[in-house]
Amino acid sequence: MAHIIVLGNEKGGSGKSTTAMHLMTAISRSGHQVGAIDLDLRQQSLFRYIDNREAFCANNDVELPMPKRMNLRLSNEDSQQAAQAEEEKRFAKALETLEAECSFILIDCPGAHTRYAQMAHAVADTLITPMNDSLVDFDLLARLDPASGKVLGPSIYSEMVWSARQLRSQAGLEPVDWVVLRNRMATLNARNKRKVGTALQELSERIGFRLIPGFSERVVFRELFLNGLTLLDLKDTGEHKMTLSNIAARQEVRDLIRALKLPDVQINF
Repeated sequence: MAHIIVLGNEKGGSGKSTTAMHLMTAISRSGHQVGAIDLDLRQQSLFRYIDNREAFCANNDVELPMPKRMNLRLSNEDSQQAAQAEEEKRFAKALETLEAECSFILIDCPGAHTRYAQMAHAVADTLITPMNDSLVDFDLLARLDPASGKVLGPSIYSEMVWSARQLRSQAGLEPVDWVVLRNRMATLNARNKRKVGTALQELSERIGFRLIPGFSERVVFRELFLNGLTLLDLKDTGEHKMTLSNIAARQEVRDLIRALKLPDVQINF
């Protein structure tokens, strides 16, 4: 069966699609076929990223690693029960189709709670929750006491992940590896960074996720989106000079892949 990686965060702007594209490229360059599902049916940021990539390859006569895509849509059934049943069938069929050809499947969830997102969390082997390293975004995971900074309890999102874990356990599946990715750490002052770090460490021990560093705030990530490129493609395309900043950013990607400990994925970049 394919290893399913889900990127979930119910707040937008956390870097899910950028993370997904760099993961896709790194896994592909390790010799695996990757499947992709974009559950943000409105904005489709991941699929727009891939569209840009396909256009760049066509316009510049180059070949770059590409995922196999499966599109999903909402049910038009009137009753909630019938709509849910139809969407469950569509989701299961999409996974079945991709698993026939792919050893990894990346699922990018929307910045909102949806039935499709619930299903994705329930099937995740690896769940990655990118978050901007701030007290505002920390609210995604838990409620904090404003005076003491102590964790009061898990958020609705964390409770949803807990429910998904219970469903996996009942189905006899291996526990999900939940990873929280701290993005944009360089934009914070030291006091806030320490406060967020302390609260995250306390919460990770309480509800069971791993904490790893993500991507710094860099202009290159926004520029690469326009052509559907990642930092791992620059040697093949010559679109950007390998500046010190770009080299440091590529090292962040290496560190991410190493920390995720994905099966049979080598760092070949």
